[in-house]
Amino acid sequence: MLSLFLVALASATLLPGGSEAWLARQWCQGGAPLALWAAATAGNVLGSLVNVGLGRYARHFQDRRWFPVSPRGLARAERCYRRGGEASLLLAWAPLIGDPLSVLAGIFRLPWWRATLWILVAKGGRYAVVLAMAGAWLAPYCS
Repeated sequence: MLSLFLVALASATLLPGGSEAWLARQWCQGGAPLALWAAATAGNVLGSLVNVGLGRYARHFQDRRWFPVSPRGLARAERCYRRGGEASLLLAWAPLIGDPLSVLAGIFRLPWWRATLWILVAKGGRYAVVLAMAGAWLAPYCS
């Protein structure tokens, strides 16, 4: 269970990870689905909240010359984020865009509790789907 939590946490940060495969593997080995879901969801939500925190912290440096995003680029990102609103965090589970969305939530100061709620729904939903797919497709191959 701890390994699943840690893989899910790392997968939600800017580090690469394969938490879905690890979850399916743990399920195949007879792990309790609810406990697996909770461990994966908790780790992945915590990892995304690390990204939110990084975004909050990074905003302090936006006026520095070395800051990786220009003021114009930051304004464009803010317009896109505001257009999609905080509900865009429902895509926090998605590859390539999920991590930047959670960083943007921090940069634009979405309250912690709302970021957590949106991310929890997104990540918990994804892992519920992974477990359902494992049950439907992997059961014959698990020993």
